[in-house]
Parts: sequence; structure tokens; C-alpha cells
Amino acid sequence: MERTLIFGLIAAGVEILGGTLVLLRKEWPRRIQEYLLALSAGFLLALVFFELVPESLHMLGTVAPLYILGGFGLLHFFEHTIVGHLHFGEETHRDLMVSGVASTSAFVGLFVHAFFDGLSISAALQYDLMIGTLVFLAIVLHKFPEGLTIASIMLAANRPRARAFAASCAIGVATMLGISVVFVLQNVNEQAVGIAFAFSAGAATYVGASDLIPEINRSGNRVTPLVVFGGIVLFYLSKMMLAQLL
Repeated sequence: MERTLIFGLIAAGVEILGGTLVLLRKEWPRRIQEYLLALSAGFLLALVFFELVPESLHMLGTVAPLYILGGFGLLHFFEHTIVGHLHFGEETHRDLMVSGVASTSAFVGLFVHAFFDGLSISAALQYDLMIGTLVFLAIVLHKFPEGLTIASIMLAANRPRARAFAASCAIGVATMLGISVVFVLQNVNEQAVGIAFAFSAGAATYVGASDLIPEINRSGNRVTPLVVFGGIVLFYLSKMMLAQLL
């Protein structure tokens, strides 16, 4: 439990750091953001296909795909059905993000996204330490751009700076809420942990394939797509290293 809380606090802290840098008006190089997203996408998708989906099937059997698809669909609903315009990284299209409704819907989408981040970390750690650590690493890689996203969206919508900071903190709290829910589920029913794990597999698939890859494809930097493969290699090396250490 202590390790899970520490991992959650680190992930939430990285999120808040990203938002804080936007508020301090310290411009973070766009290329660095893109490389972080590309690494995270490759790492996350490798994690999904090599670990999360197979383990979900092992834990739940033939019903696992239903919960995996449920996690995928729920995140899609909140991020891109309710939210009309949302991308990861510092928001520069201020003409697209001026209404209070737009900024609120973006906040809701990222809040649910962050909740599933915490849920994924906690559910994976409850099941297996190595898989949980890999999930944590994958999530931390995209937490910084996520923090940049929510704070800059709030500023682009002419929200006060204090509210922009509060929004980034609230997204961090959402991560911790996701961490906490799995502890409750474990106490109620061990099967619920398996369901949470499968849900997180679907959510992780959505984040990698629908949130991160489109941002990479939008980049004019031809190196960025190659970094995705670097993320896959990083996953493999991390898995080998953790197998030796744990």
C-alpha cells in the first residue's frame, strides 16, 4: 500500500509541475513535449499488448474483453464525446479555447483520464509488482504534458491563473482518487480488482492509440515517430531490468 501511494503522489506531482511551469510563463520546448509523448505512446502500447491484455484474460477469462472495451469506451466518451477539442501539450490555439464550457469539458475529460491513470497504477500493483511499476513508468511519461495541457487550456479560456493552478492540482487529486478506489475494491471483492485491471487495460489502450499517437502524427518533426519505437525498446529494457531487481 505504501509503495502504491508513493507512486500515485509522484505521478500527481509531475502533473502539477507541468501546470506550474505554464503559470510561471517558462516556455517548455515543444520538441521535448513531443518526445515525451512519443516515448510514452510506445511504452504504453507495448505494455498493453505484452502485459495488460494477456493478464486481464488470465484473471477474468472470456469476460475480460468486455471490461477492456468498457474502459476504452468510457474514456472515449469523456474525452472526445463530451469534449470537443482536446490535445496533449501546451495549448497554443487560443482562438479555439475561449469559452467557459470548452474549458470545463476539457477539465472533465482530463479528470476522468487522470482517475484512470491512478486506477491503472493501483490495480496493476495489487496484481504484480513488476507490471505495476511498468504501468507507473508509462503514466509518468505523459503526466508532464498533461499538466501543461490543463493549465494552458484554462489560461487560453481567460480563466484566472489561480483557477488554472487549481485545475492542475485537481487533476493530480483525480490520480490519487483512482489510486484509492482499488484499495476499496480489494476489500470488497478480489474479483473487482481483476475488473479494475481489465478496465485499466482498455483505458491505457485508448490513451496510447487515441490520445498520444495522433499528437505524434500531427508533428512536423520526422524524428518524433521514431521515438515511439524507442518507447517500445524502453519498455523491453525496463521489463528486463525489473525482472532482475524484483
